[in-house]
Amino acid sequence: MTRLLFIVLLMIYSQTSYGNDSALINKNDTFSYFKRQKLCIGIGIGGTVVTHAALYQLWYRGYPSQSFTFINDNKEWMQMDKAGHAFSAYYLSYTGIESAKWAGVSAKNQWKWGLMGVIFQTPIEIFDGFSQGWGASTGDLIANTVGSALCIGQEALWHDQFIKLKFSYSPSQYAALRPNTLGNSLQTSLLKDYNAQTYWLTYSPLKKTKVAYLGLALGMGANGLIGGYENKWFDKSSKQQIDRTDLLRYRQYYLALDFDFTKLKTKSKALKKVFFVLNCIKVPSPTLEWSQNKLRGHWLHF
Repeated sequence: MTRLLFIVLLMIYSQTSYGNDSALINKNDTFSYFKRQKLCIGIGIGGTVVTHAALYQLWYRGYPSQSFTFINDNKEWMQMDKAGHAFSAYYLSYTGIESAKWAGVSAKNQWKWGLMGVIFQTPIEIFDGFSQGWGASTGDLIANTVGSALCIGQEALWHDQFIKLKFSYSPSQYAALRPNTLGNSLQTSLLKDYNAQTYWLTYSPLKKTKVAYLGLALGMGANGLIGGYENKWFDKSSKQQIDRTDLLRYRQYYLALDFDFTKLKTKSKALKKVFFVLNCIKVPSPTLEWSQNKLRGHWLHF
């Protein structure tokens, strides 16, 4: 929750700043850009410290500690949680790079600000590693690195993002079966119900054509997930063992059209900022789905 909130705030900040008055500053006025860089660094580091300090106090402090431990949870939730880590790291890196552009950082060094993704995510794994009952997930660390690397690599090569990660959500029937784990409201299910989430790898053309805003998207989802590894769990409220192994757990893969808001031409700075923030969401479009060894078509899928 804190990670998602921080991403949204960073995205809004980067676009609230970037483009507002850059043109009014003389490009030779290095002092003005230096002040912007200090501001961005201060917000990035300060926000990271405050967010993680609050997270530790609200969550980790109440649990016993242990010596630092690694765990392997790569098979949990059919890797949907790992996709979420990569998505978060990508956009933290993306907003870091956008802030670097506003701050007047040279093009050859802007990619370095993309390290924000790894810098923000890593302390969470450290907290997990020292918390009894958890452990630092090697899979999470790899996913964080992959998400940031996708963003940083493109910036270093092309100074642009042609391949993006996106997210979509459609309520599932499974949250009601285990609301404490999968969410008991739209807000909590949005973050916790992996059956309702789809993560997309999208591509828009390198060349600036009249339809550059159209692209392709490969999606990954899952269905029938009531528990991390299996559909059996102990319900604390009823003090009973629940067995829903009758529900089939399976993956879903998608091929769809994508819409890149940032490629839309507009002179409105406000719309440009809105388009940037909204572009992390995969909009409904005609979609092919491969699951349970069957190919299905959807006129619109979210």
